[in-house]
Amino acid sequence: MSEPQKSGDAQSFHGLGIAPKLLEILARHKFTTPTPIQHQSIPVSIEGKDMIGVAQTGTGKTLAFGVPMLQRLAIHKGRGLILLPTRELALQVEETLVKIGRDMGIRTAILIGGASMRPQIESLRKNPHVIVATPGRLIDHLERKTADLSDVRILVLDEADRMLDMGFLPQINRILRTVPKDRQTMLFSATMPEAIVGIAAQHMKMPVRVEIAKAGTAASTVTQELFVVRKDQKLRLLDKLLEVNKGSVLVFSRTKFGAKKIARAIRGMGHTADEIHSNRSLNQRKAALEGFKTGKHRVLVATDIAARGIDVTGIEVVINFDVPENPDDYVHRIGRTGRAGRLGKAITFAQPEQGDEVRQIERLTRKMLPISKLPELPPDRPQHFERETPDLGDRSAFYKARAARQGGGSGRGGYQGSRPASHGGGYQGGQRGHGAPARPAPSSQGSGHGQSQPRPSGENRGYGRPSGGSGGKGKRRKMPPKKFYFAI
Repeated sequence: MSEPQKSGDAQSFHGLGIAPKLLEILARHKFTTPTPIQHQSIPVSIEGKDMIGVAQTGTGKTLAFGVPMLQRLAIHKGRGLILLPTRELALQVEETLVKIGRDMGIRTAILIGGASMRPQIESLRKNPHVIVATPGRLIDHLERKTADLSDVRILVLDEADRMLDMGFLPQINRILRTVPKDRQTMLFSATMPEAIVGIAAQHMKMPVRVEIAKAGTAASTVTQELFVVRKDQKLRLLDKLLEVNKGSVLVFSRTKFGAKKIARAIRGMGHTADEIHSNRSLNQRKAALEGFKTGKHRVLVATDIAARGIDVTGIEVVINFDVPENPDDYVHRIGRTGRAGRLGKAITFAQPEQGDEVRQIERLTRKMLPISKLPELPPDRPQHFERETPDLGDRSAFYKARAARQGGGSGRGGYQGSRPASHGGGYQGGQRGHGAPARPAPSSQGSGHGQSQPRPSGENRGYGRPSGGSGGKGKRRKMPPKKFYFAI
């Protein structure tokens, strides 16, 4: 195991075994001084050895595996495969590789979910040197037989602790059975539990461990702070902190529903904000991240899907609105600030009953989180309502095509008013369950049930369930009153 090395020890990319042409490309893109993880891992990787790299987030791990991969692929035949847990991280890694590899004639293909399959298939047909992929989408291509991994000679698992946990492990095992056993394997992450190292060792040959800092170590440039706050005070504390801290702010929520509510509340406070979570389409997530980078949105609210996928320069504050379920995610969250040697601040909201979860974080980071006194909180703001705009994505084209096949009508035509009169359901025709006159459905081509008919006046609009009576007024099932929750 390599000893931790200070950043001042590495002065140049020269002397690391990098080819002269690649050195020129790095200098052209202003990469002049390697970070410690780059300085120690590049020589090992260029020799073709398996490696486990552990370093804090924001220390340049992409170049640590990208430079050796591009150099070896330029000399030897074969292909490189890089697996990442999130779409955002995959896009950023591919962008970096394209920037460096373009002048070397290196072609890349990116395979991620939420994007159209056709452009990905076209890029695979061009026989790329490097494939950057998320596991789920790569397996989709393997099942379609549009991707061939038989010539993979270099495999990289970025954020390896996440890639080898129980959520991704079945997919990773499926991919590992497909790639050749005679390959170079590299793992990189900021946290590397021993259980994960044990799993990784089964797929590696005498790996060299390059450890710049102990696993779980947070960047020394990040100031950490903890507030103990009741659940009903969290939004008011967030309101106060957004008033005090004037720069860009990244807020983390445990759930996607919480992220949506927090973003809505922040906009109600008068700040520009957007959200990233798994309920948003790829285009929405890319637009939110781009808006955050350009300053269009001052605040970005995210779930842990973004903890390992946001590389934005100059994030002033990271706020953990919710304590993360996994202490490893805390390290990745706060690593979004204080990157590349810059100063940053990380603030965590913990409820009084979450002491055990905070202690788990402190054990991992080997650092006590200083508790700050609650400031004077502003009063509750009025509830902020927003009109929901559904994201149909590719489904809108599906509905239009279906309408065209059925002979016109609206995008969702063919289902409304097309059920026979004997059916108890339907949205058009029939009574509303309390004796109202029947409303005949408009004529439609339907979806194969034939011409719709008006329902008899005694039929109940019960979505196919009998009302309990022979006609007229039927008993409605009593539903609980709707409630709107604005506190998280």
